[in-house]
Amino acid sequence: MCISDDDMEDYEKDSEESYEQPLKKGTRFSCPDADFSDSEPSDDELYLERPQICLMDRTNLAESFLTELEREHHLRVKEEIRRKAFALEAELKGENERSLSAIAQLEKQTEMRREMDRRMDKQYQRKIAEALDSHLSLIQRDHEQRSQIEERRIKDDAALEEAKKREKALHEARVYQAKVEAEAQQEAARKAEERQKAALEAARISKAEDQGKEDEKVSKISPGETAKKKIEPPVAISVKTRRHLLTKSSNENWHVMASFRDFEKYQRLIARQLRQITGTVENVRTKSIELSKILKDSRCPYPVSLMVFSKKVLNLCENQGASFDGIAFAVGHVIVRVSAQVPETVDYLLAEFHKACMYTVPQFVQYSKVMNRAKEYQKLIGYREEDGKIESTDSYLDRIESYMKLYGALVQTEAGDVPNPHGLKEGWAWLARFLNVLPVTRFTAVALEAFLKMAGFALLKRYRIQFVKLLNTISARFLPVLKKSQADPEVHRITSKLETYLEKKLYLREPDGRRLEASLSSRVHMA
Repeated sequence: MCISDDDMEDYEKDSEESYEQPLKKGTRFSCPDADFSDSEPSDDELYLERPQICLMDRTNLAESFLTELEREHHLRVKEEIRRKAFALEAELKGENERSLSAIAQLEKQTEMRREMDRRMDKQYQRKIAEALDSHLSLIQRDHEQRSQIEERRIKDDAALEEAKKREKALHEARVYQAKVEAEAQQEAARKAEERQKAALEAARISKAEDQGKEDEKVSKISPGETAKKKIEPPVAISVKTRRHLLTKSSNENWHVMASFRDFEKYQRLIARQLRQITGTVENVRTKSIELSKILKDSRCPYPVSLMVFSKKVLNLCENQGASFDGIAFAVGHVIVRVSAQVPETVDYLLAEFHKACMYTVPQFVQYSKVMNRAKEYQKLIGYREEDGKIESTDSYLDRIESYMKLYGALVQTEAGDVPNPHGLKEGWAWLARFLNVLPVTRFTAVALEAFLKMAGFALLKRYRIQFVKLLNTISARFLPVLKKSQADPEVHRITSKLETYLEKKLYLREPDGRRLEASLSSRVHMA
């Protein structure tokens, strides 16, 4: 707290006035008791001193009184100054508090104003961004419309040109088709006599098989054995001839269409639809419809589209995964549904089956004791050659197993009210011909095991005791012959698989994936 100079000067003046006034009054005093007579001259000094002492005493009393008054006045002044100072300090504190409150309020208002400005800026920026986005969208839409118009114009021009090319290609295809049909008729007439001879030869070979001929071992090929004989039943020869004619016709059309610009597109389209097949009802129905539309497309010659479909179906066997068995059943359903819309599909597919795997006919190529090379025999029965090297037997058998699984899945497929043109009746006939004609080897054992694994359950449901008798025939006649050649460890493996299938009666158990699921979610729930 500070005291101003003016207050100090007033204080000094008041002190001086209060100090001077008592002194002036103090000069006027009387001494009525003092005695100034000369009755006792000897005591002059005493009498002179006494009045002085009395005067001094009274004077000191007045001074003391004045001093006390002055001290009280000083105290009052100090108290007044202190009171004013406290009041002034309280007023200053109140003023400071009011100033601080006003400053805080001002800062709060300033911050609120800033926040409001910030929100207004964001809202304004948002509106600008929306307006800019709308403007850009309009520009983009206009550009797309112009691009679409230009693209339609280009497509129309290209379509006109393509129509001319397709018309020319279709005309050439029809010419080739007519030529092939004429040749097929001539070939059929010429083959009639050959079928009779083949039937007699097949009967002779079948009789030789029942007597236990010695040249039955095919899996062990010696360099000195080569001349080939094909063992086929008469029915198989007839079927093979028809399939061969279809394959020949399709191959000629295939070379014609190889130069067609959209040919690769059709192949990729069919392959993509087949790869997307899953074991659900909706997927099978959708893919069947899509594939039927593709096969009926007039832009691609009919035989060529069927040939592409057949080749792509069999390509699934070469890229099989862990779930191939379930996919094979779903593919069987798709094939049956497509064949209901395109009846020739099954003929072309079976022709491709017979070309890729002779055991689907069934037929078997056997050596006689004539000098030739083993490599030619392997290529004849279906081994593949890459970079001058023949594939391994394990790789060959894996493909044979996949082909037979897909064939078995097709045979046992029952697609509700959609008839199967190559169903259980054909599967039963195939199995009978297979066991009656083909020799017992490692190759035929693999084919038989794969077929039974996929179609055994359905054959049991249809033929019951007859199928069980057929399985007993396999146990009594097929397996004992197979066990005699167990010097090869791979033969022991396939023998064990067949014995397990028969002893554990796996044909009583429905294969996984045979029954289509309602949806993928239900399949996951059941898992």
